[in-house]
Order: sequence, then C-alpha cells, then structure tokens
Amino acid sequence: MSRVAKVPVDLPKGVEFSQSGMTITVKGSKGQLSMDLNSEVELTREDQSLTVKARTGSQFSIAIAGTSRALIANMVQGVNEGFEKKLELRGVGYRATAQGDKLNLTLGFSHPVVFKVPAGISVETPSQTEVIVKGNDKQKVGQVAAEIRRFRPPEPYKGKGVRYADERVVLKEAKKK
Repeated sequence: MSRVAKVPVDLPKGVEFSQSGMTITVKGSKGQLSMDLNSEVELTREDQSLTVKARTGSQFSIAIAGTSRALIANMVQGVNEGFEKKLELRGVGYRATAQGDKLNLTLGFSHPVVFKVPAGISVETPSQTEVIVKGNDKQKVGQVAAEIRRFRPPEPYKGKGVRYADERVVLKEAKKK
C-alpha cells in the first residue's frame, strides 16, 4: 500500500466535508472545493479524519490512493488556510501593479504586459518588484504563478526576470576574449 495513503487526513474545526457518490466537497472559511474520486479508491470517514484506501491490490490502485490522499489534504489545507506563491521581479525598470482582476507588468518589452487573473485567485503587489498570488486551490495558484513567470523567466547571465521568491538562479560566466 502507498505510504502516503496510510496517513489519515485530519479535518480541522470549521472545515465541513461531504461526499455524494464519487464527488467530494470540502467547505471552509476560504471557500469551497470539490473533486471527483477515482473508482479505484475507497474513502472512509471516522470522526474528524478521512482515510483513503485502494480498492484492489493493483499498482495503479495503490498509486492513485496516495495521489487522492494528497489532493484531499491540499483541499482541506486550501479551504482552511489557503495557499500563496511569492514572485520577485529583478531588472532595471521591471515593476508590477495589481488593478482589480488585472496585473500590469513592465518587463523591458516595448509594451506593457497585462495579465488577466482567473476567478478564485487574488494577486497583490506589496511593492513594485513583488507579486503575491493567493488562493485556495494549490494547483491554480501554482499555475497562475508559472504563467506570470513565463512572461520573462530569469536569464542565466545577469539574473534579470521574474522568479519565485525561493528560487536560486545559477549565473553563468560571461564569454572571455
């Protein structure tokens, strides 16, 4: 059995869990998330914890049980605490401003880049060179942060570009004569 699936998911106070058929829904202070379970997975609830088990002993069933447990744990954490990714802009004249559901980026192009933020995600700019992406869905938060980073990824010679706050960019040495 998957080692990840062996650990039960604890439901903190203020988080409601419901299951109808193969669809599960988790509600909390930060919103509501739902997911369809795979038919190879069996979900049981005991008091304030959820346990995921594989229905059969097949390799796929064991693997999807661990994946499902991780996704459910992320849903519970998302509706309870939420997720955030921090991005930094490095470069002369690089700046970002959040205006409603749009993020305006000046990244050294001849035109400003306007990024439309999807529903369920909020973007903040505490300073001109910082962008914080927040939301309750871990996958969506990571995807939006990756899309923003993709406009100008850090280049290897000067390190200019959009990078994650914890990202380490190894700089290359310049060409010698």
